[in-house]
Amino acid sequence: MVVKPFKGFRPRKDVVERFIVKPYDIVSREEARKEIQKNPISFYKVTKPEAEFTEDIDPSSDDVMRKAGILVQDDRESFYVYRQIMGKHIQTGLVALFSVDEYLEGKIKKHELTRKKKEEERTKHVYYTKAHTGPVFLMYRSDSEVNESFQRVVETKEPENVLIDDAGIVHEFYVIDDKRQVESIKKAFEKVQAFYIADGHHRAAAAVRASDMLKGEVDDDERNYFLGIVFPHDELRIMDYNRIVKHSIEKKELLRRLEKDFEIERVYERPYRPKKKHEIGLYVGSGEWYIMKPLNVPEDTLSSLDVEILQKKVLSPIFGIEDPRTDERIDFVGGIKGLCILEKLVDEEGWDFAFSMYPTSVEDLMKIADEGKIMPPKSTWFEPKLKSGFVVHIMG
Repeated sequence: MVVKPFKGFRPRKDVVERFIVKPYDIVSREEARKEIQKNPISFYKVTKPEAEFTEDIDPSSDDVMRKAGILVQDDRESFYVYRQIMGKHIQTGLVALFSVDEYLEGKIKKHELTRKKKEEERTKHVYYTKAHTGPVFLMYRSDSEVNESFQRVVETKEPENVLIDDAGIVHEFYVIDDKRQVESIKKAFEKVQAFYIADGHHRAAAAVRASDMLKGEVDDDERNYFLGIVFPHDELRIMDYNRIVKHSIEKKELLRRLEKDFEIERVYERPYRPKKKHEIGLYVGSGEWYIMKPLNVPEDTLSSLDVEILQKKVLSPIFGIEDPRTDERIDFVGGIKGLCILEKLVDEEGWDFAFSMYPTSVEDLMKIADEGKIMPPKSTWFEPKLKSGFVVHIMG
């Protein structure tokens, strides 16, 4: 697989802490606006430029997309290393450019569908800024030789930047600009058979679409690559991604209908966290939790996912939720928020039922991507999230 070094644009050391931001797609326009008001040099001014405009401005309009920031370019073609420390969990990834051609050839593998509007907005952002401002989150099947090729930098160099965020997560950023080291990393990755998108399907799809639009406007060597960070798969952590639902069905009727496909057991642990695959927690309110265990589990990887079983056996036939990406009767709660919030949402905030899920495994994700299949929406919640702004790829 191809990993390409580049002359990245990076913020000055004295402004890094105020510049770096969360991924654009996990903050609202209003949240970004408030951050920009408090901090005028926030990178949200670039990654979420619509935050500076009124609500009636189209976030994909030309005026919005032409907003830009000021960064300093490195002198040499470089790779970068991004290390995150969250408690005892450590993950270390290579920051590089990744091939549009390999994406189109299916070597950079997907597991999610994208929403057309969101993809179009990101495409315009890339086209008008001529930049990749947020990295695509990638992984590869871990290999000690490949890992060592870039991860040894954390043993031999001091980080260029260290940031501790509000959650106490440590973010370290390193630069590899030695020519021999750069070539060694490129060579090591030639043995990798595929990359897998962990998070950032819209960013990747937008970069590919914008590449075609930018033909003749920027150098081919720039437009045919996009910014990403790739990690060994065994360093990544997927958390549970839970569901809350609005529906008028009575509790007794729901439990009766569930008995067709699940073994149902009342449980007194609150809130209930599933202990293994094929256990789903159901909260019906007033402190009442149940365990749902499917009576029949399909053999193929996709159909045996708990999120797929829930969709096919519960959300669609009982609640009538056919497309969870657009149906307003369902919402999703990332595991980082804990499970107590599920009880609060049902008991106090107008939701009727909550489902606590066992996390999807990285191995299942890769197997499904290898088979060319698509997982249900919101199947995975990776944590920690990647920050945006440590380095930017500006084309031309």
